[in-house]
Amino acid sequence: VVLGCNNYEVIDLGVMVSAEKILDTAISEKVDIVGLSGLITPSLDEMVHVAREMERRHFVTPLLIGGATTSKLHTAVKVAPRYSSATVHVLDASRAVGVVSTLLGEGRDAFASKVHSEYDRLRAQNEARAADRTILPIEVARSRAPVLAFDEVDTPPFLGTRAYDDVPLTRIEPFIDWTPFFQTWELRGRYPQILDEPRAKELFDDARKLLDEIIEKRLLKARAVYAFWPANRVGDDIELYRDDTRRERIATIHTLRQQQETQSKLNFALADFVAPKGTRDYIGGFAVTAGIGVDELVAEFQKDHDDYNSIMTKALADRLAEALAEMLHKEARTHWYAHDESLPYEELIAENYRGIRPAPGYPACPDHTEKRTLFDLLGAESLGIHLTETFAMMPAAAVSGFYFAHPEARYFAVGKIGEDQAADYARRKELSLSEVERWLAPNL
Repeated sequence: VVLGCNNYEVIDLGVMVSAEKILDTAISEKVDIVGLSGLITPSLDEMVHVAREMERRHFVTPLLIGGATTSKLHTAVKVAPRYSSATVHVLDASRAVGVVSTLLGEGRDAFASKVHSEYDRLRAQNEARAADRTILPIEVARSRAPVLAFDEVDTPPFLGTRAYDDVPLTRIEPFIDWTPFFQTWELRGRYPQILDEPRAKELFDDARKLLDEIIEKRLLKARAVYAFWPANRVGDDIELYRDDTRRERIATIHTLRQQQETQSKLNFALADFVAPKGTRDYIGGFAVTAGIGVDELVAEFQKDHDDYNSIMTKALADRLAEALAEMLHKEARTHWYAHDESLPYEELIAENYRGIRPAPGYPACPDHTEKRTLFDLLGAESLGIHLTETFAMMPAAAVSGFYFAHPEARYFAVGKIGEDQAADYARRKELSLSEVERWLAPNL
């Protein structure tokens, strides 16, 4: 949109597009620049593949890299070495016009040379850090697991799933965290203080106006499902059972353990927050969407060439999905173990409550493939949420994850892991090592 508003013709091929289609289109349309954007971790590997293919097919077209999961370091270390022509990471949309105009102008060669030198320096720094990084043997890391008590375990209000086909948006709205909304528009600051900035106030007023219309006319539909299961830790995995007899295992959640040296001398895995076999315990899971109807509403705006409200619709749907996840987590907590919880909005948004809801693909649970197990357990696809072949959720305005109730449960980043844990993880998941390495590439 930003490039289009600056008189550039942009050919948008959409999402989940093959490298072959991207490059064939680049040739047939005689494009000046190829741009790739990544929302989830598997996109990073696909970008490397596209860069390799551009080199193999003797492209000289500049390659732009951007999107939520990308970074200048990743571009320098993983993508740029695979393509000998200009490869540039673009931090956000506001920088795109400047980068593109430079790459298409007389200063192209000097700019490309400057970026190339910067990326060489970043790679050297990264290699130096890697040399200093201590990766513990997995058995040593496991010996450093936190020792937690499971003396008092609360029983969930039900076992199995509970689904909501049409959650009123009026119920969800009070749980919206507006701060990330402004970040979507590249405005930095916390809500509500950011409203002191005139541009933010104008944007917020427009968002409220559209949100009121969406709610009044029921233009979007929100759906949710959550569940509780008897669970026990077995090594670094979590076994889930059909009922409290714990005789029938219905699934296994695989978790990864921190292997880098830590200041606390503790190395966490999500399995640590679940009681071992022989002790009663439970975990939960959820999937929500506020994206039912988004494509239709966006199409209406685009038909009128209204890019502003098209983007606004997607941003609001994302905020509603996150708000629904927060609302559902509160319902789960208060019905399960925090019956008297009464937190003001600020404390709720700051997650100052007991328990966590980590999601597959995020730092504590970086393996996106665990989403498949979660979706099968929840029957989430009956809500209209589907997983792509790279385990992205469609519609994009969707959130899923697990519920952990232990009072000491906390978020953490698994970080870099060793070859020994990767091989052990492959064995536990009954996958080839190459397949596991593909999904965990950023952690290796």
